[in-house]
Amino acid sequence: MTLTEHLKEFRRRLFVSAAAVVTGAIVAGFFYDRIFQFLKAPFQTYADLHPENDISLNFAEATSALSNLISLSIFVGVIASSPVWLYQVWAFVLPGLTRKEKRISLAFFVATVPLFLTGVLLAYLILPQSLSILYGLSPEGTSNIQQVSMYLSFVTRFILVFGLGFLFPVFLVGLNVIGAMPASRLIKGWRVAVVLIFVFAAVATPTADPFTMFVFALPLTLLYFGAWFVCRILDRRRAANRPDWLDVDDTEASEL
Repeated sequence: MTLTEHLKEFRRRLFVSAAAVVTGAIVAGFFYDRIFQFLKAPFQTYADLHPENDISLNFAEATSALSNLISLSIFVGVIASSPVWLYQVWAFVLPGLTRKEKRISLAFFVATVPLFLTGVLLAYLILPQSLSILYGLSPEGTSNIQQVSMYLSFVTRFILVFGLGFLFPVFLVGLNVIGAMPASRLIKGWRVAVVLIFVFAAVATPTADPFTMFVFALPLTLLYFGAWFVCRILDRRRAANRPDWLDVDDTEASEL
């Protein structure tokens, strides 16, 4: 394909991805009340358990309800359409791959969607505990009057960070496939990697509590070693298929 054809293909993939997100956002708009109650549930759980804290969600101005509907619908559209736009990314690079690379890349695509959705689910499950820790730091005699826009912004960033973070092993295996990250390097630098994972978890999560950091960092650590295991298998297969003549010194005479 020429450069122009590549650009047209990219435009087409981008249009399909955008259309999927918009379609998902429109559908989400019709279920806005249910989605809002679903994301509000962790907050409401804490409010019901601690009525003495006088905690509530409020709209700051007349246009807040509309802007929250639009932003929340787009957020849900991005997550709901993730299989579509992730497939478009994969399909865009597919023509330039060999048959073997296509099989490997298909495994990447198959693993990417479940990992992303698993991170999203984990974030939602630990959200009540994180909110309980954060709101529990309020001094006695104070109240938490939370703006809906700020709360939803916090929740959506919280969920997206977990979802994207769980794609971490996919990129590691991808680097191994192109020969940039051998398994030996991964296991040799695992101590540094674990420290960096915890630093990333502390910086990336929108909360500052250690509970959220550990719940985010521990699965990423396990995924790191899972990626190392996959890279080790790939390296062994690559070594088994490596021709013997590649290991012969250039100064030696060929047996032929």
